[in-house]
Amino acid sequence: MKELPEAHDGNLPARYQYIEGPPPNEPPAEPETGGLIEYWHILRRRKGTVLLVAILGTIAGVLFSLPQTPVYQARATLEMLNINEDLLNRRQLDATTTQDYYDPQFNIKTQISILQSRTLGDRVDEKLKVKYASATPEDTSRVAAWRKFLGLESKAATAPKGKPAEWSGPGGSLSVRAVVGTRLVQVLYDSPNPKFAADYVNTIAAEFIDQNVEVRYQASQKTGEWLTRQIDDLKIKLERSEDELQRYARATGLQFTDEKDSIAEAKLKQVQEELSKAQGERVAKQSKYELATSTPAESLPDVLDDAALRDLQAKITDLGRQLSELSDTLTPAHYKVTRTQAQITTLEAAFNKQRANVLSRIKNEYDTALRREKLLTADYSAQSRLVSQQSEKAIHYGILKREVETGRQLYDGMLQKVKEYGVASAMQASNVRVVDAAEAPVFPYKPDFTRNAGLGLLAGMFLGVAFVIVRERADRSIQAPGECSQYVDAPELGIIPSATLDVGHAHYYSRRLRRAHHEGADGEERRVELVTWQRKPSLVAESFRAAVASILFSGENGKHPRVIVMTSPAPKEGKTTVASNLALALAEINRRVLVIDADMRKPRMHDIFGVSNEHGLSDVLKAAGPMNGNNGIICETAYPGVFVMPAGPSEVGIHNMLYSPRLPEIIARFRKEFDAVIIDTPPMLHMSDARVLGRMADGVIIVIRAGRTTRDTVQSTVQRFGEDGTRVIGTILNDWNPKKHQGGGYGYGYRSYHGYYDSYQKHYGPDHKK
Repeated sequence: MKELPEAHDGNLPARYQYIEGPPPNEPPAEPETGGLIEYWHILRRRKGTVLLVAILGTIAGVLFSLPQTPVYQARATLEMLNINEDLLNRRQLDATTTQDYYDPQFNIKTQISILQSRTLGDRVDEKLKVKYASATPEDTSRVAAWRKFLGLESKAATAPKGKPAEWSGPGGSLSVRAVVGTRLVQVLYDSPNPKFAADYVNTIAAEFIDQNVEVRYQASQKTGEWLTRQIDDLKIKLERSEDELQRYARATGLQFTDEKDSIAEAKLKQVQEELSKAQGERVAKQSKYELATSTPAESLPDVLDDAALRDLQAKITDLGRQLSELSDTLTPAHYKVTRTQAQITTLEAAFNKQRANVLSRIKNEYDTALRREKLLTADYSAQSRLVSQQSEKAIHYGILKREVETGRQLYDGMLQKVKEYGVASAMQASNVRVVDAAEAPVFPYKPDFTRNAGLGLLAGMFLGVAFVIVRERADRSIQAPGECSQYVDAPELGIIPSATLDVGHAHYYSRRLRRAHHEGADGEERRVELVTWQRKPSLVAESFRAAVASILFSGENGKHPRVIVMTSPAPKEGKTTVASNLALALAEINRRVLVIDADMRKPRMHDIFGVSNEHGLSDVLKAAGPMNGNNGIICETAYPGVFVMPAGPSEVGIHNMLYSPRLPEIIARFRKEFDAVIIDTPPMLHMSDARVLGRMADGVIIVIRAGRTTRDTVQSTVQRFGEDGTRVIGTILNDWNPKKHQGGGYGYGYRSYHGYYDSYQKHYGPDHKK
């Protein structure tokens, strides 16, 4: 670190510029926030607030449920069965059907609508009206619920007894829902009266079944009555049709062999069949006759097939052979030859006669067939004329006959259906089955304290988390170690924990925070400003020693800052406490330390170190001549190595004395006489004293109070010092509570040293100072 003195103009004192000092730059941009880890740290820091709001939400949920009227829910389960529409062919008689051929769930929805219908509700009301009309109504208002909860007498109990109340309806709510994928339907009813809720559900199930049976029975009765009237009408019509048919048949003389054909038509068909046979027979005879007349008789089939002719031919052939043999040896006049020739002549005459008979028979058969055909043809023609004459009469007869047949079939079918429907109507059954009947519930359905309390807890946790996050986002104060370095270009020299963390003496420091001071057993005044001396083994004292080490190591080339200005952005951030404890910590390492109280508006160093404030810095700045000696201005304190220059008497315009040309001379002198000079100044943003003194010092240390100093004030402070060319050595985070800000690894280890401090105090005593 190299000092470069600069000239000054007028009353502006010279300043010492350091080449390693940071040039005035724009403050660094704020880091990005909003990560999950950061939110987690926020919630851990504010877990008490979140827990409190969650508890309040739970209490609100319970209090919201207490005044509500208890509502009981009764439940019954019904099964919707399918109707057998084809029972005894009943489907053919009903014009309507209850079965849906497209979606079976439509039937379930229909039944649910019927269960919620006004007609069924009126039936149930009429049933229950008789039972509950004389009962005294129970007051179910919120006021009555509160009175019951507080154990006060309700108004219903003081009402005159014996007077029946008028029926005012069920006073509940009915809901019906289907169980998905089944034929089951659940009937639910909510009521303040558990017994009434069960009775209502069971009654509506019973009335629903009865209504279903009644509706189907009434429909059957109407259908049966209609069918009876129709069958009577059909019977009368059938009788009239039969009478008319018989009268027409007698008038026209029509006779029928069966239900289809008349006698004339039957005879015509018979003649036609005989004629067809005669024609076929005639054709066959004619063909045989023509063949016999045009073909030699020997080759005719009838001749060839005739057994007698074959025998004669065989005998003639045999006799001819014998004659031939005899002619070879005998003369023609020989009796044997003559006899044989006579036999042959006789057989040939018989053969010829037999063949002529065959031909004559063929001709006679042909003539007979031809004659029969002619006779049948004549008969068929006559019968055809008769049938044609009766055809017009038969057409009308057929119409009457078909009408009679149709009427008889309709009558017979209707009569059969009426008998079947009568049997089916007598077998009426309900398609609804009660699976589980409703029972009076023991516990109310609502209000659900557990659910409402859970909802209140969730709502409270949500509101608590939202409140904490919004508050943390709105709070721009420095909260934890390392956070300040993210917003300003200055190192963090030390972290001073809250005094309440001093192990074994937390009660003392907490009382110290509530009061200005506390008298110990030895009569010595216990002050937080002197904790480094009075409580050497405490965590707070160790933190100040760590800050001193950071200050001593902040220099370059083995040099460290000797003249240090202590300031803060705003009041009540602990700069005086930090300055006094840093002085004590420097004195512990055998340094001569001078503490200058430059806060002449509100001086406190004389009170902390127990010295007089009759003379001080104000007297030195007002003096005309050079400063010779201390002249009682610098006071030696009761703490070895610590000297104090009080602020001195305050006067109007005393802050203008800082521009005196004597101030640089005084600081230069003290730089030579003391190892370290700590100057306590007023808050920087409110007054300019720290800026003036900072130009003459080796650097400035800015004290930041956790949870109080905002990042904007720190940035503004560092920016102004940078514009002045004043070196900012670093910042010290004061009054940090690691229990509230457990992030970044700073919250560990404080309790691990409890054993060390306890053993230290047990060995040296709680008030040991050396």
